[in-house]
Amino acid sequence: MNKDYKKVIRSWKMYDWANSAFATTIMAAVLPEFYSSVAGSTLDKTTATSYWGYSNTIAMLIIAISAPILGAIADHSAAKKRFLGGFAFVGILATALLFGTGTGMWFYASLLYIFGRVGFGGANIFYDSLLPHVARSEEIDRVSAEGYAYGYLGGGILLAINLLMIMKPGFFGIPNALWGSRISFLSVAVWWAVFSIPIFRNVSEPPRVIARDESYNPLLAGYQRLRRTFRDARRFKELIKFIVAFWLYNDGIGTIIIMAVIFGAEIGIGRVHLVGAILMVQFLGIPFTLLFGRLPKKLGTKNSILLALGIYTIIAILGYFMQRPLHFWLLALLVSMVQGGSQALSRSMYGSMAPPSKSAEFFGFYNVSSKFAGIIGPTLFGVVGQLTGSSRLGIISVIFFFLSGALVLTQVDHTQGIKAAISEDDEERMRAGQ
Repeated sequence: MNKDYKKVIRSWKMYDWANSAFATTIMAAVLPEFYSSVAGSTLDKTTATSYWGYSNTIAMLIIAISAPILGAIADHSAAKKRFLGGFAFVGILATALLFGTGTGMWFYASLLYIFGRVGFGGANIFYDSLLPHVARSEEIDRVSAEGYAYGYLGGGILLAINLLMIMKPGFFGIPNALWGSRISFLSVAVWWAVFSIPIFRNVSEPPRVIARDESYNPLLAGYQRLRRTFRDARRFKELIKFIVAFWLYNDGIGTIIIMAVIFGAEIGIGRVHLVGAILMVQFLGIPFTLLFGRLPKKLGTKNSILLALGIYTIIAILGYFMQRPLHFWLLALLVSMVQGGSQALSRSMYGSMAPPSKSAEFFGFYNVSSKFAGIIGPTLFGVVGQLTGSSRLGIISVIFFFLSGALVLTQVDHTQGIKAAISEDDEERMRAGQ
């Protein structure tokens, strides 16, 4: 394998290592519990859980509205890396400012979390859109899975350090666990910034393809591209079916990721068990994600995702009955088996059916579907919690999303979707005179 190719692939995967610190410490483990017990300490537990869900909803909505047009502009302007850098900067800065969160400052924490989540999610649009350009078509499943494995390892290492700072603050010369949590937020910002450097240094910006009838004004061209994509949507029937399926089942996945820890805190599971189980997911997720990256060679990409959704359905059913810390650990074990693999293969399956010349635009749509999924699930959790006084019933709704998403996914013809992407890319280059 060419040395430069390996370096580019490794640099691309390092961004997963970098930004997964936000996913583990901020989204999944430390901040949710900190939000419930410190920032939201002036609220009752169910209200704090609901406000956390609403904060996620607002962030998802902002990204969903802006993603497609920004993706089209980035394709037209050859600016994928610039958009990636801009969103990452917003996320890193907001995360660093979480250091200043104190008791009862739930609004401050929510506001900064929203900016951080927008930065994280927005940057991922352009990071994901680089995948079809850096990975060879026959290796896209493996590279995508290895990216998630890098993320598990990087996010897990920092989470382990942060957990030690919270559990044993004196070992680090930190006054108490509260300061340990606040310093952990700052560590995420530094980690994210430092390990993002390789992708900007070593991954080239894909060349732009501008059609002859397209404006040279990036904003106008972005709208032109979106209009043409919607007009020609019938060419991407398989891709559209996949987006619908992904929209449905990712709602369930996203809800479990976002709400698991704060729901565990609500029912009385202690911080050690909550964060420890999430840490376990990070490290066990590495081999399982790599395994899922190789499953498509035997089962096919679609069937591998369906297998993951079957396990997720079992997780949702068992989650309704969760009572003790042991239950949380067992569910975390099941999640570690499928979380990274389902997301990695979804990304690679979509990437294989998206025209490379429009990768940022199409990954904008991909992220819209995931962000709207992120709107419904946490909102449902919040509403059900406030109406019933317990968030437990919200878990039942997640089962519907897994089953309906799997049903739609069975109707996707992956091979035909790949052919449509190649055909569209050839036509786009002909329009550009290349």
